[in-house]
Amino acid sequence: MTEYLRIDLDTENWECRVCDHVVGSARGNYKEGLLVYNRDPADIHPSIIDPEKYRFTFCPDREWVNIYEFYCPSCGTQVEVEYTFPNHMPLYDMEVDLDALKEQWSHREEITEPVKGPNVLVDRCHTHKH
Repeated sequence: MTEYLRIDLDTENWECRVCDHVVGSARGNYKEGLLVYNRDPADIHPSIIDPEKYRFTFCPDREWVNIYEFYCPSCGTQVEVEYTFPNHMPLYDMEVDLDALKEQWSHREEITEPVKGPNVLVDRCHTHKH
């Protein structure tokens, strides 16, 4: 589903793709099973100009912005980051039609190795002419 999350269709659970930890039910918000770190925006976006002299310093105002980082409780892999309003619940950003997904994959073989797509880049060194 993402770089660090997968769904086990047999158990209907979200799992960490790094350590196989069961995060929670795939019929719910995966973020509920992760550790949450409410970061100070200044840690991520420090002031560019002197905050003693200027009100607006290009650092998000912590009265207006929360930065939530979500981590696997087993291996510590960072799974997601979201910017939201202070005191706002984590967003429910990925709701999966699990029944439709199970039906779709019932006709396919399981993919156990990463799949590499076609090489579509053109070697520009040999095509440029003056």
